Amino acid sequence: MNLIIFFKTGGFFMYPIIMVIALGIAISLERFFYLVKTTNITHKTWKQINPMLKANDFARAQQSIANSDTPLARVLNYGFARYKPNAKRERIEAAMEEGVMEVTPEIEARTHYLATLANVATLLGLFGTVSGLIQAFGAVANADPSEKAELLSASISIAMNATALGLGAAIPLLLIHSFLATKTSKLIDTIEMAAVKCSNLMVDE
Repeated sequence: MNLIIFFKTGGFFMYPIIMVIALGIAISLERFFYLVKTTNITHKTWKQINPMLKANDFARAQQSIANSDTPLARVLNYGFARYKPNAKRERIEAAMEEGVMEVTPEIEARTHYLATLANVATLLGLFGTVSGLIQAFGAVANADPSEKAELLSASISIAMNATALGLGAAIPLLLIHSFLATKTSKLIDTIEMAAVKCSNLMVDE
Protein backbone atom coordinates (compact mmCIF):
# COMPACT_ATOMS: atom_id res chain seq x y z
CA MET A 1 0.00 0.00 0.00
CA ASN A 2 2.81 2.40 0.86
CA LEU A 3 4.47 1.68 -2.49
CA ILE A 4 1.25 2.55 -4.31
CA ILE A 5 0.99 5.84 -2.43
CA PHE A 6 4.68 6.48 -3.06
CA PHE A 7 4.17 5.97 -6.78
CA LYS A 8 0.93 7.94 -7.09
CA THR A 9 2.28 10.95 -5.21
CA GLY A 10 5.50 11.05 -7.24
CA GLY A 11 3.91 12.77 -10.20
CA PHE A 12 3.95 12.21 -13.96
CA PHE A 13 7.67 11.42 -14.19
CA MET A 14 7.23 8.22 -12.20
CA TYR A 15 5.69 6.61 -15.31
CA PRO A 16 8.60 7.13 -17.72
CA ILE A 17 11.00 5.95 -14.99
CA ILE A 18 8.97 2.74 -14.68
CA MET A 19 9.20 2.34 -18.46
CA VAL A 20 12.98 2.76 -18.26
CA ILE A 21 13.12 0.10 -15.54
CA ALA A 22 11.03 -2.31 -17.63
CA LEU A 23 13.21 -1.75 -20.71
CA GLY A 24 16.37 -2.20 -18.64
CA ILE A 25 15.11 -5.48 -17.18
CA ALA A 26 14.20 -6.77 -20.66
CA ILE A 27 17.65 -5.93 -22.08
CA SER A 28 19.42 -7.35 -19.02
CA LEU A 29 17.61 -10.68 -19.22
CA GLU A 30 18.08 -11.01 -22.98
CA ARG A 31 21.80 -10.23 -22.79
CA PHE A 32 22.39 -12.46 -19.76
CA PHE A 33 20.78 -15.53 -21.33
CA TYR A 34 22.52 -14.84 -24.66
CA LEU A 35 25.94 -14.55 -23.02
CA VAL A 36 25.46 -17.66 -20.88
CA LYS A 37 24.29 -19.70 -23.88
CA THR A 38 27.05 -18.41 -26.18
CA THR A 39 29.76 -18.94 -23.56
CA ASN A 40 28.66 -22.54 -23.00
CA ILE A 41 28.52 -23.24 -26.74
CA THR A 42 31.94 -21.63 -27.24
CA HIS A 43 33.57 -23.85 -24.61
CA LYS A 44 31.78 -26.91 -25.99
CA THR A 45 32.85 -26.15 -29.58
CA TRP A 46 36.48 -25.59 -28.63
CA LYS A 47 36.55 -28.76 -26.53
CA GLN A 48 35.17 -30.64 -29.52
CA ILE A 49 37.60 -29.43 -32.20
CA ASN A 50 40.75 -28.97 -30.10
CA PRO A 51 41.77 -32.66 -30.31
CA MET A 52 41.24 -32.55 -34.08
CA LEU A 53 43.47 -29.51 -34.42
CA LYS A 54 46.19 -31.09 -32.29
CA ALA A 55 46.00 -34.18 -34.54
CA ASN A 56 46.36 -31.92 -37.62
CA ASP A 57 42.96 -33.13 -38.80
CA PHE A 58 41.93 -29.68 -40.02
CA ALA A 59 39.48 -30.98 -42.62
CA ARG A 60 37.48 -32.79 -39.96
CA ALA A 61 37.63 -29.78 -37.63
CA GLN A 62 36.36 -27.53 -40.39
CA GLN A 63 33.58 -29.95 -41.27
CA SER A 64 32.44 -30.21 -37.65
CA ILE A 65 31.74 -26.47 -37.44
CA ALA A 66 30.89 -25.77 -41.09
CA ASN A 67 27.15 -25.45 -40.44
CA SER A 68 27.46 -23.73 -37.05
CA ASP A 69 26.54 -20.06 -36.74
CA THR A 70 28.08 -19.49 -33.31
CA PRO A 71 30.61 -16.64 -32.96
CA LEU A 72 33.58 -18.98 -32.42
CA ALA A 73 32.64 -21.19 -35.37
CA ARG A 74 32.32 -18.17 -37.64
CA VAL A 75 35.73 -16.85 -36.58
CA LEU A 76 37.46 -20.19 -37.09
CA ASN A 77 35.71 -20.73 -40.43
CA TYR A 78 37.34 -17.52 -41.66
CA GLY A 79 40.70 -19.07 -40.86
CA PHE A 80 39.85 -22.46 -42.36
CA ALA A 81 38.73 -20.73 -45.55
CA ARG A 82 42.26 -19.31 -45.96
CA TYR A 83 44.03 -22.49 -44.91
CA LYS A 84 46.08 -24.55 -47.32
CA PRO A 85 49.42 -26.39 -47.10
CA ASN A 86 52.28 -23.96 -46.52
CA ALA A 87 49.82 -21.15 -45.91
CA LYS A 88 51.24 -17.97 -44.45
CA ARG A 89 50.42 -17.27 -40.83
CA GLU A 90 49.60 -13.64 -41.65
CA ARG A 91 46.78 -14.63 -44.02
CA ILE A 92 45.14 -16.95 -41.51
CA GLU A 93 45.53 -14.52 -38.61
CA ALA A 94 44.15 -11.64 -40.68
CA ALA A 95 41.15 -13.76 -41.68
CA MET A 96 40.41 -14.68 -38.07
CA GLU A 97 40.83 -11.07 -36.94
CA GLU A 98 38.25 -10.15 -39.55
CA GLY A 99 35.95 -12.78 -38.07
CA VAL A 100 36.46 -11.42 -34.54
CA MET A 101 35.63 -7.91 -35.76
CA GLU A 102 32.44 -9.27 -37.31
CA VAL A 103 31.13 -11.11 -34.24
CA THR A 104 32.19 -8.56 -31.59
CA PRO A 105 29.32 -6.09 -32.25
CA GLU A 106 26.86 -8.97 -32.01
CA ILE A 107 28.26 -10.04 -28.64
CA GLU A 108 28.36 -6.46 -27.31
CA ALA A 109 24.93 -5.53 -28.70
CA ARG A 110 22.57 -3.56 -26.45
CA THR A 111 24.68 -3.94 -23.30
CA HIS A 112 25.76 -0.28 -23.48
CA TYR A 113 22.11 0.76 -23.45
CA LEU A 114 21.95 -0.15 -19.75
CA ALA A 115 24.37 2.61 -18.79
CA THR A 116 22.37 5.06 -20.90
CA LEU A 117 19.11 3.96 -19.29
CA ALA A 118 20.65 4.42 -15.83
CA ASN A 119 21.54 8.01 -16.70
CA VAL A 120 18.09 8.61 -18.18
CA ALA A 121 16.40 7.28 -15.03
CA THR A 122 18.49 9.60 -12.85
CA LEU A 123 17.75 12.63 -15.00
CA LEU A 124 14.03 11.83 -15.17
CA GLY A 125 13.98 11.59 -11.38
CA LEU A 126 15.68 14.97 -11.02
CA PHE A 127 13.39 16.49 -13.62
CA GLY A 128 10.37 15.14 -11.75
CA THR A 129 11.63 16.55 -8.47
CA VAL A 130 12.36 19.98 -9.93
CA SER A 131 8.91 20.07 -11.53
CA GLY A 132 7.35 19.04 -8.23
CA LEU A 133 9.22 21.73 -6.34
CA ILE A 134 8.09 24.39 -8.80
CA GLN A 135 4.49 23.29 -8.31
CA ALA A 136 4.96 23.15 -4.55
CA PHE A 137 6.28 26.69 -4.26
CA GLY A 138 3.50 27.90 -6.54
CA ALA A 139 0.86 26.18 -4.41
CA VAL A 140 2.04 27.67 -1.12
CA ALA A 141 2.50 31.16 -2.53
CA ASN A 142 -1.11 32.10 -1.79
CA ALA A 143 -1.59 29.83 1.23
CA ASP A 144 -2.17 31.01 4.77
CA PRO A 145 1.18 31.96 6.38
CA SER A 146 0.57 29.60 9.28
CA GLU A 147 0.17 26.67 6.89
CA LYS A 148 2.98 27.47 4.47
CA ALA A 149 5.72 25.57 6.30
CA GLU A 150 3.63 22.42 6.67
CA LEU A 151 2.40 22.51 3.07
CA LEU A 152 5.88 23.17 1.73
CA SER A 153 7.50 20.33 3.68
CA ALA A 154 4.79 17.90 2.55
CA SER A 155 5.10 19.01 -1.08
CA ILE A 156 8.91 18.71 -1.05
CA SER A 157 8.65 15.23 0.46
CA ILE A 158 6.35 14.16 -2.38
CA ALA A 159 8.53 15.82 -5.01
CA MET A 160 11.56 13.83 -3.85
CA ASN A 161 9.81 10.56 -4.69
CA ALA A 162 10.78 10.90 -8.35
CA THR A 163 14.47 11.28 -7.52
CA ALA A 164 14.29 8.32 -5.14
CA LEU A 165 12.78 6.09 -7.83
CA GLY A 166 15.21 7.36 -10.46
CA LEU A 167 18.22 6.55 -8.27
CA GLY A 168 16.64 3.26 -7.25
CA ALA A 169 16.51 2.34 -10.94
CA ALA A 170 19.91 3.75 -11.92
CA ILE A 171 22.04 1.95 -9.32
CA PRO A 172 20.94 -1.61 -10.22
CA LEU A 173 21.16 -0.83 -13.94
CA LEU A 174 24.75 0.36 -13.57
CA LEU A 175 25.69 -2.73 -11.57
CA ILE A 176 24.06 -5.02 -14.13
CA HIS A 177 25.80 -3.15 -16.94
CA SER A 178 29.16 -3.66 -15.25
CA PHE A 179 28.46 -7.37 -14.73
CA LEU A 180 27.35 -7.95 -18.33
CA ALA A 181 30.23 -5.88 -19.74
CA THR A 182 32.70 -8.04 -17.81
CA LYS A 183 31.01 -11.22 -19.01
CA THR A 184 31.07 -9.90 -22.59
CA SER A 185 34.78 -9.08 -22.41
CA LYS A 186 35.57 -12.56 -21.09
CA LEU A 187 33.66 -14.17 -23.96
CA ILE A 188 35.45 -12.06 -26.58
CA ASP A 189 38.81 -12.86 -24.94
CA THR A 190 37.96 -16.58 -25.05
CA ILE A 191 37.14 -16.39 -28.75
CA GLU A 192 40.32 -14.45 -29.52
CA MET A 193 42.42 -16.92 -27.52
CA ALA A 194 40.85 -19.85 -29.37
CA ALA A 195 41.56 -18.15 -32.69
CA VAL A 196 45.22 -17.64 -31.76
CA LYS A 197 45.61 -21.24 -30.60
CA CYS A 198 43.93 -22.49 -33.76
CA SER A 199 46.19 -20.42 -36.05
CA ASN A 200 49.26 -21.61 -34.13
CA LEU A 201 48.26 -25.23 -34.69
CA MET A 202 47.39 -24.66 -38.34
CA VAL A 203 50.71 -22.99 -39.13
CA ASP A 204 53.71 -24.60 -37.47
CA GLU A 205 56.56 -22.17 -37.84
